[in-house]
Amino acid sequence: MENKNINIEQRVERAKGLFNSGYNCCQSVVLAYADIIGLEPTLAATISAPFGGGMGRLREVCGAVSGMTMVAGFLSPCPTADNPVAKKENYALVQRFAEAFREQNGAIVCRTLLGLDHAKDEPTPSPRTAEYYKKRPCAELVGDAARIVGEYLEAAGKRQ
Repeated sequence: MENKNINIEQRVERAKGLFNSGYNCCQSVVLAYADIIGLEPTLAATISAPFGGGMGRLREVCGAVSGMTMVAGFLSPCPTADNPVAKKENYALVQRFAEAFREQNGAIVCRTLLGLDHAKDEPTPSPRTAEYYKKRPCAELVGDAARIVGEYLEAAGKRQ
């Protein structure tokens, strides 16, 4: 992984901008850090697409949290099945990210964050209108997730 400039606020604004331009919550977080984790943007957008809307609009784990989780896979990799230490470190990072998000937002579940009373929505995404953006906290949640990743990377860089 290359040592690139983190500039947390720039990453936060990039993630929010990506969401506001139509990318889903997971894609927005992953794309904001694609250069850091070494993913080509089209591949990053493709593999993160199904996690929007709490996994395909099932309203389960927030897509922004899933985005942090995907980034954690590159920051603390565990590419083989026989490395329990790497797996533990990876899971610890995922839990650290999720707990930081939960502390800031009260939950990591999409339907809870959106105040929905149902478990899933139709698979058709909601049209991205001004009204959609006004009533949804998603851009801010994406920004929170991007900030959590950035703060981790900044702290990790200081430890090197």
